[in-house]
Amino acid sequence: MPSAPLLATSIVIPTHTEERWPSLVRTIACARSQRAAPADVIVVVDHNPALFRRIRRELPGVTVLENAYGKGVSGNRNTGAFHARTPLVAFMDDDITAQPDWLENLIAPFADPRVVGTGGGIEPAWESSRPRWMPDEFLWAVGGSYAGMPTVTSPIRNVWSASMVVRRSAFDAVGGFRVGFGKLGDRNRPEDTELCLRMSALDGGHWMYVPSAVIRHEVPAKRSTFSFFVHRCYAEGRGKVQMAGLHDGGETLGAERSYLWSLPKAFLRDLGAGRFLRAGGILAGVAAAGWGGAVETVAAKRQPKAALEPAR
Repeated sequence: MPSAPLLATSIVIPTHTEERWPSLVRTIACARSQRAAPADVIVVVDHNPALFRRIRRELPGVTVLENAYGKGVSGNRNTGAFHARTPLVAFMDDDITAQPDWLENLIAPFADPRVVGTGGGIEPAWESSRPRWMPDEFLWAVGGSYAGMPTVTSPIRNVWSASMVVRRSAFDAVGGFRVGFGKLGDRNRPEDTELCLRMSALDGGHWMYVPSAVIRHEVPAKRSTFSFFVHRCYAEGRGKVQMAGLHDGGETLGAERSYLWSLPKAFLRDLGAGRFLRAGGILAGVAAAGWGGAVETVAAKRQPKAALEPAR
C-alpha cells in the first residue's frame, strides 16, 4: 500500500544574535537539504536590524522577516508561522543540525488528521565533554531528549520547539505561541509545552513523538556547568507553575508528576552502579526545580495573574 503524500511544509528558524552566525548558516543548510524539500525557509530576526540586513545580503534563497511582536522567541516563531501558507509549519532552532530525513520523518504522522503536531528526538552536541554528573533523566536541561521518553513513534503530551512540526490550521486557531511567555533574558518558561496543551485541547487532537527524526542541539561549554544546570532546573520549576496557572492547574502537570515519581528509581540505579556524581545530579536537579516551583507559587499568591495572551 503506497504511503500518503507528504504535505507541503515551511520551515521557520528564529534567530537573534550574530554570535550564532556559523550555527545559523549550518541550520539553514540543513533545512534546505531536506529530502522532503520545504516550500519555504523563513528566518525571523528578533529586533536586530544589523543581523536582519546581513542575512538578506549574505544568505539568498531564504525568506527573511523581522519579529512583528515584542522581543522574545515566541513572537519570533509566530511571525514566521503566520507568514507561511503551507498546511504544515516546522520549527528549527538556529543552533541545530539535522539529517536529510528529519522533516520527512516528522511529516509522516500527519496522515492521521487527528495529529496536530509532531516532535523529534534531540541529541546534545557538547562543545566540551558531557559532565560526569549529568543524569540521563535531566538532559532536557540542555535541550535534549531524556531517559524515559518513548523509543518508537508514540503519542505524547508535548514536544520541543527546537524540532517541531505543527498543523497550521490548528496553530492559527489557538493563536500560536503565547507571546511574552517564552525564553527572554534569564527567564526560561515552557512556551512549547504550553502551546502543545492548547493545541491538544482543540477538537481532541494529539501530538506524536518521532524519535527517529533526530537533530543535534549545540550545548556551549558555558551551559555544561553545574551552576547553569541548577539555574536551569530552578527556572523550569518556576515556569511550570506559571504554566499551570495559565491553565487553571488541574491535570496540566500530570506528566511532571509521573516524571518525578520515576526519579527515585533512577537515583538508586545510579547509586548502585557507582555513578555517585549522577545520583547527586538527580538530587540537585529535583531540589532546584522544587525550590523554583515553591518560589513561583508564593509569588503567584502575592500578585494578580499576568495577561499573557496568544498572538491571535
